[in-house]
Amino acid sequence: MNTGHVFIATSLDGYIARPDGDIGWLLQRDAADEDHGYTDFIADKDMIVMGRGSFDKVRTFETWPYDRPVLVLSRQLAGTPVPPTLEGKVRFSSQAPREAMRMLGEQGVRRVYVDGGRLVQSFLREGLIADMVITTVPVLIGAGRPLFGVLERDLDLELLGSRSFPSGLVQSTYRVLP
Repeated sequence: MNTGHVFIATSLDGYIARPDGDIGWLLQRDAADEDHGYTDFIADKDMIVMGRGSFDKVRTFETWPYDRPVLVLSRQLAGTPVPPTLEGKVRFSSQAPREAMRMLGEQGVRRVYVDGGRLVQSFLREGLIADMVITTVPVLIGAGRPLFGVLERDLDLELLGSRSFPSGLVQSTYRVLP
């Protein structure tokens, strides 16, 4: 059985990006020299699954930041060619989360980093997330793309730990309870 895992940052008011997708508020923080645990988090992940919005944002970065294979779940991108610079690193699929995880499991993928607000929401609704590392940035942006959305039922979480950083960021790790 494979599992999904989240590592993401939000504003204090719960947004992962402004309405237009801008994350400048996150990148302006004086926290670049702090170790927020991403290297430890990603060390045991076999694959990254992200949504189109995250993929579009990451493509604007100067260099491709991932050393793991990436599956982009997007109906719009499925069937289109992967950009030449990302061949062998990225693939596109229109599969639903459960189908994608089943396919990845059949390929031997066990631990998956799930990235992107709507995708995280979909994986949570399907019960495919085992744990989440959520870093809260001490800024209110007032509107944007929320990390969490509508759920059919309450999802209980167990706090595994929290820590704060000199930059003011607060990071909490939760296990999603069955």
